Amino acid sequence: MIVYRDISEIEYNKNTVISLGTFDGVHKGHQKIINRLNEIARQDNLRPVIITMDPHPRIVLQDSDKPKIQLLTSIKERLDLFEKFGVENVFIIHFTYEFSQTSPEEFIKNYLVDKIGLKKFLMGREHFFGKNRQGSYELLQEYSQKYDFEIEKVEDYVEDDIVVSSTKIRHLLLEAGVATANKYLGYPYMVRGKVVHGNGRGATIGYPTANIKPHDIYKLLPGDGVYIVSSEIDGKKLFGMANIGTRPTITVDTKSTLEVHFFDFSDDLYGKEIAVSFHYFIREEKKFKNIDELSYQIEKDELKCRDLIDEYNLLNK
Repeated sequence: MIVYRDISEIEYNKNTVISLGTFDGVHKGHQKIINRLNEIARQDNLRPVIITMDPHPRIVLQDSDKPKIQLLTSIKERLDLFEKFGVENVFIIHFTYEFSQTSPEEFIKNYLVDKIGLKKFLMGREHFFGKNRQGSYELLQEYSQKYDFEIEKVEDYVEDDIVVSSTKIRHLLLEAGVATANKYLGYPYMVRGKVVHGNGRGATIGYPTANIKPHDIYKLLPGDGVYIVSSEIDGKKLFGMANIGTRPTITVDTKSTLEVHFFDFSDDLYGKEIAVSFHYFIREEKKFKNIDELSYQIEKDELKCRDLIDEYNLLNK
């Protein structure tokens, strides 16, 4: 996969098919677009190009009084997923406020038609672009005639009578719906981060945890609670249980953190970079009367996690 970070790096080629979007999560709906892009490229002998943006436009344009946007994927994760799903060429637009003021026609002509080359534009049904999101399918139709390119819409990907979208998946992850979110993503949701020192209380009750600080401040953490998770560490896939939350039984923290206890594992992980894949939600986080009650609940959580790992045959997936 070739990644371009400046438009001057891209060789002009009129015979190019382009799809544009943020592609947060690279979920099954995005995968449908990627598959169609590659299909068109093969059939019509065109160069396929995905155009995405970094930072996410909402990071740049969001009002300061609004809650911080939470994203499914960092740009690195997006690129890894693009490669996994067969993308050949990616152009990353460095998104700034100044760029956001580019009119739809200016973007189409100056970027796509004149610099990259454009034979066919592939778009999702609800796609808008350019200043104030003025660019629409109807406007694209007008430009396609003016600048000599074709347009094709890719219909929404629907599963379980639900239109799969990044927004829907974010809501599911925040509301204990990780298994359904994974189904719509087409892979287990993952959080990457560095193992940092915690308060060490887990080890005192027989459940040492790796406290993980996500790399990306905009990365969405699933909703507070206990989960079955897995990580690949030193080439070996390990399962465990994660807690996301403020640990109200033992702390007065107000910010949720991610900590993982890996089953049948005791190596030192401090300072390691690991990726945690989320599989199933087990229960909500709660405050217990004392440490003994918390310890008893954690033992029950472990048994439930191990049973579900066997029931869903996760070790072989």
